[in-house]
Amino acid sequence: MRCDLGFALGLAGLLALGAAPAGAGELHTERSLYRNIVVYEEDGLRCMKFGRQATGRQTCMSLAERNRLVFDYTRMMMGALYLNPAPRRVLIIGLGGGSLPGALQRVLPDATIDAVEVDPAVVRVAAKYFGFVSGRQTGVFEEDGRVFVKRMQKRGVRYDLVLLDAFDHEYIPEHLLTREFLLEVRGLLSAGGVLAANTFASSRLYHFESATYFSAFGDFYRLKQSNRVILVRLGGLPDRDELARNARIVEDRLAPLGVGSAWLLPLFEVEAGWPPGTRVLTDQYSPSNLLNGSN
Repeated sequence: MRCDLGFALGLAGLLALGAAPAGAGELHTERSLYRNIVVYEEDGLRCMKFGRQATGRQTCMSLAERNRLVFDYTRMMMGALYLNPAPRRVLIIGLGGGSLPGALQRVLPDATIDAVEVDPAVVRVAAKYFGFVSGRQTGVFEEDGRVFVKRMQKRGVRYDLVLLDAFDHEYIPEHLLTREFLLEVRGLLSAGGVLAANTFASSRLYHFESATYFSAFGDFYRLKQSNRVILVRLGGLPDRDELARNARIVEDRLAPLGVGSAWLLPLFEVEAGWPPGTRVLTDQYSPSNLLNGSN
């Protein structure tokens, strides 16, 4: 399955995470239960990737400006605040080096943040090499993201903002791509709650993901550079005027991250145009079944 999925996504999709340079100076290598973790520095960046031969970087931090977001996709994920500029409770699935929870800690100092990461080794590396710090307002949960979602559902927990950013060395784990999972996440959102999801901008799964998100949430915004970020809000998407008003509310707080509305607002487009009859990804009809031609 992994080989088929990786081949189908293609090199262009892998590069969306950021091509890892050859011969990078390694600071740390570790074989965890889930993956090989490599931390290295080059060209003023400290980065994490999964495996020495991996073509994608999971996290990069500027050594000169540690608070600035390096990747376009992390800056686009901040666009979720244009849909709701004041979330009180936030869930992030997928930690990496802690770029997203760290950024939101600074932008939303009063918010409660739950960060979920399946690999305890990644949590340790994020703290030691990328300066990620949990605290009174930020909890870190070492478990599978879908298991966590189901557990919070049973407890009746609600989030104003959910960010999906869980990747292995190839792509998003299959069980976090299906309609059933998205409906479980939807069940965690408060009234007017916002979901932001990091996906690839180019892969054979692109239209299937679009159809799947639409089946769970209806219309959604997409922001597209080397990655695609999907943004949804329960109760309907804000129009351009509301986006602009919310952007002004958070402009000064996002500026230190390298995020500005002049760059971000023009990226907002309602996704449309996937082929009629595009299959929705489900727990039974998963990406591996799709790419293997199974019914």
